[in-house]
Formats: sequence, C-alpha cells, structure tokens
Amino acid sequence: MNDFRPIPIAGVMGWPVSHSLSPALHGFWLRENKVVGNYVPLAVRPKNLKDAILALPKLGFSGVNLTVPHKEAAALLVDRVEGAAKTLGAINTVVVNKEGLIIGSNTDGYGFIESLKRSLNFNTLKKQTAVILGAGGAARAIAAALQETGLSEINIVNRTRENSERLCEEIGDKLTAVDWKERNEVLEEKKLLVNATILGMVGQPALDINLSALPLSAIVSDIVYAPLITPLLKLASDRGNTIVDGLGMLLQQGRPGFRAWFGVDPQVSGALEAHLRGKIGGLQ
Repeated sequence: MNDFRPIPIAGVMGWPVSHSLSPALHGFWLRENKVVGNYVPLAVRPKNLKDAILALPKLGFSGVNLTVPHKEAAALLVDRVEGAAKTLGAINTVVVNKEGLIIGSNTDGYGFIESLKRSLNFNTLKKQTAVILGAGGAARAIAAALQETGLSEINIVNRTRENSERLCEEIGDKLTAVDWKERNEVLEEKKLLVNATILGMVGQPALDINLSALPLSAIVSDIVYAPLITPLLKLASDRGNTIVDGLGMLLQQGRPGFRAWFGVDPQVSGALEAHLRGKIGGLQ
C-alpha cells in the first residue's frame, strides 16, 4: 500500500492581495529549507471570505495568513481562536489541524516584539513608558504584547479618541488614551515610540510630528515597510535615535505559521532580509 502524503499548501488571503510580500517570504523559506510545499496568494472578496475559510480543509490547505481587510471578520469564522487573538478579536494566521478544525491566532504582537529584540534589551523597559500612534488592529496587537514587557504605562494616541479609549478598555490597565493634538508633548521622557498607523506609507501622507520632546535614548519604530525608511524614521535617525523599520516585524510574524504548516522553524537571515528588501524596492 502506498504511503500517500499530500504536499502541504498554505497561502495568504486578502483583497487585494497582489501587494503582499508573504509569498516572497514563505517562498524563500521553502527553498532555503528544501521543503516540498506551496504558498500561494489568494484574492478573496470580503463577501466570499466565509466560503473561502470553510473550504480550506476540503481543499487540503494546511492554513493561511490573513491580511486586510479580513483579520477581524475571519476571527468569527474559524472553529477556535487561540492566544492573544482572543483579546484582540482579530487573527492573521490560520492552521488546519489533523482533525480538520480551523484554528485562528494572531502573531503580529509576537513579530513586533521579536523585531525589537535586535535593538532593545527588554529589561530596560521595566517601569518605563511608551507611545503607540494608532488604534487599529496592528496597534492593538502591539499594545497587548508590549504591556507584558514591564512597561509602567503605554499611551495610545489616535486621531479618533474614542477608538483609543476603546483599545485601552479592551486590552489592559497599563494603557492610557491621549488626544492626537498632544502627540508632540506626550513624547517627553518616553523610552519607545511606535508608529502603527499608515501615515508615511507609500501613497499616504507623512506623519506630522515633532520629536523635540523625545529623549535621544528612545527607540523609534515604524511598522510600515514601504518605504523601509519612512519620514518618521529618517527624522528620528537624523537626530540620533535608534530606529527599527517594519521589515523585522513582517519577517518574524510569519515564523509561527510556517512552522505549523510545513514542520520547520524558519530563521530570519541576512539573505532573507536582502531578498525582501529587493522586493520592497519594487513597491516604492
């Protein structure tokens, strides 16, 4: 009797999905680790998301990543939500287990923390304060992950204050909402500044902010990766702050999914970073 083992297949669902770097990322890992498998882009309209999610086991998929605009809607469609995704109400990774159950999780916070570790000793964050700009899905994941690092307070600054307040209420008691008009003053004595908005992304306005109150010892991070050096990061670098671009978060958040789908724990190497930087150059 032949021992038939299907080739594992995963992908990324979004609408649109052509801009996603996930196929380039996972394709590199498949080749580097000599894994026989496939990772494909899946352009799924919001109205078809339920059918697409429920079809994954029937089509032999090991799972998928989810990108905009599906992260929150998909969390309501899977059989089970695990880990931080329970609090966040959004998933970016789906795994189909051996029983055919569809399990959702969120690795955005993990990816952000892992990317920061290259520039920051997390022991230095204890009893310090940070600022997150934005209150969307990425900001929620980052805030939830950061409050586990020993920070005494995290200020959430968003253009719509009610969204900031909702995030603070739902994620944790270390979070405090701050008016957008106070985004410059709130930087005083902060250890970390994170831009979790789309401001500064290719095709979007630059982030309007004055960093003069921010200590030069603070880390400045931007989750945008096109361009890699956003106007915020250039401003911070020019004045002497250590900066962290959005590429690291993109690479690190993909590792748990790849491990679950293909059975290999992939590494973030210099060769991988160079490969993705080349792809990002084509988006700018």
